[in-house]
Amino acid sequence: MQPDSRKAPALHGRSRRKRRPLGIAVAFLLLLTGGGYAAFRLAGGDSPDEDPQVVSAREPLTAFLAAWAGHDARKAAGYTDTPDGAASLLGSVLTNLKPSRTTVVAGAGQKKNEGEVHFPFTVAMAVPGAGDVTWHSRARMLHTSGKWEVEFTSPMIHPELKPGQTLALKGGNDRAKVLDANGDPLRADSLVGTVDPVSGRGTSGLEARYDDVLSGGKKPNKILVVADRQSGRAVKDLTKAAPAEGRPVRTTIDPRIQQAAAEALTGVEVNAAIVAIDPRNGHILAAANRPGGLNRALEGRYPPGSVFKVITAAALLEGGVRPGDPAACPKFTHVNGQRFENQGQFQLPAGSTFADAFAQSCNTYFVNARSRLSDTDLRDAAQAFGIGGSWDVGTSTYDGSVPVTTSDNDKAAATIGQARVQTSPLVMASVAATVKNARFNQPMLVPDAVKKKYDAPVALDAEVTGRLRELMRATVTSGSARALKDLPGRPHAKTGTAEFGAETPPRTHAWMIGYQGDSDLAWAVLLEDGGSGGADAGPVAARFLRNLAG
Repeated sequence: MQPDSRKAPALHGRSRRKRRPLGIAVAFLLLLTGGGYAAFRLAGGDSPDEDPQVVSAREPLTAFLAAWAGHDARKAAGYTDTPDGAASLLGSVLTNLKPSRTTVVAGAGQKKNEGEVHFPFTVAMAVPGAGDVTWHSRARMLHTSGKWEVEFTSPMIHPELKPGQTLALKGGNDRAKVLDANGDPLRADSLVGTVDPVSGRGTSGLEARYDDVLSGGKKPNKILVVADRQSGRAVKDLTKAAPAEGRPVRTTIDPRIQQAAAEALTGVEVNAAIVAIDPRNGHILAAANRPGGLNRALEGRYPPGSVFKVITAAALLEGGVRPGDPAACPKFTHVNGQRFENQGQFQLPAGSTFADAFAQSCNTYFVNARSRLSDTDLRDAAQAFGIGGSWDVGTSTYDGSVPVTTSDNDKAAATIGQARVQTSPLVMASVAATVKNARFNQPMLVPDAVKKKYDAPVALDAEVTGRLRELMRATVTSGSARALKDLPGRPHAKTGTAEFGAETPPRTHAWMIGYQGDSDLAWAVLLEDGGSGGADAGPVAARFLRNLAG
């Protein structure tokens, strides 16, 4: 019998090389930017008895896996039979996982058919947030068109993948909750915010602000998942999240009051918000927004219009005006050619008083009363209500601005909450709370996060406070807030219709603010582009208070 004289098949196309002894590993170390590294290791080298096709197929496989380990999706894809598809999926995986280190270990090849060799391999990645993840797969090498190529399929990248899927991360189920004042999960989407379903990170609201607290900080708490590439939806969990030490974030929201506010906004066709505060301590009891998303209740910036007359009245009372003083209220008044008018061009009869002008929200009286005020008086009066300070609430807020007036026209418009005066619904609810409480208590939503509450630099005079209360009660019983007249709780209120934009006639926001005389509740209602304070915001405020009454 002739000795076996096997020759390399024609498709190998090269002379026999020196063989490395079997079992000697070949390693490639690639330095990556950012301090990470990638490694490709061949578990077994060539042996004298190894099939030449296995030897030949190993070279492009080695290059493919080394490029993958080096996080170069495009280069790796160049060794496959479908470069575009391979580059797309590999790029997606690397983008989603952002591994800091990748190691690939390939096993010994096995010839299946002429021109077909299979290689097992193992991928190990260090993935931020998920820790070390490992999986086993298999590459099929095909000899076509005179060269060896990796057959690209989704399961080759990871055996659990199907076409149209990728690898991604999602947050673990151990994330702590944002809680209401009772310790139950808070049901207020615009306050709570959102969590990215893939990364597990808070993306808005309190979920974003307190992400480290709720998630447990930087401990691995993400899960490797199979995800649909088009929707991003996770379809299968591949790992389990490491235990995290997330802590809940407790708010001051009273779920009963929050629900009453949310239900009061049901059916409102414009953007709207309701804020409720406990005047004794500034705790925010409700912050409802319609629609959700933007937290206009706490962060919105709006001209307050006539609800600002509470502050203008405080400045006038401080300057010596009394509720019974005569108060002319014509339809129109002019300041350097600029016309100011009352809503609907109403006028009050002769003999009307300052109390009447406040209760009926007479713009022309307040504009004409500017002569009693210095350029700093409105700014100074606003400071007693905390406006213009920097509030530490435990969440993002807009804390209002009442600048020093710079001209007669600027002062005239500022007296009725226009010009450069800006507030939020939270600020105006706090104004009502300050009247109720006789001093400013900075609002708070997350007390444990408040490091230093803002203190107003000046206090309201006790006599001024008492008269403001009388004026706000009269606004309900005989003035523009009559929508609340028959409600229990002795509501005190002020209406406001704030012009904005450059259209003629101007568009208007509708406001109503107030507090309950018989309970510890102050509130503000805002309807963006919502019409009139009395006619439009009034019924919403009434629904809110009726909901609370049962």
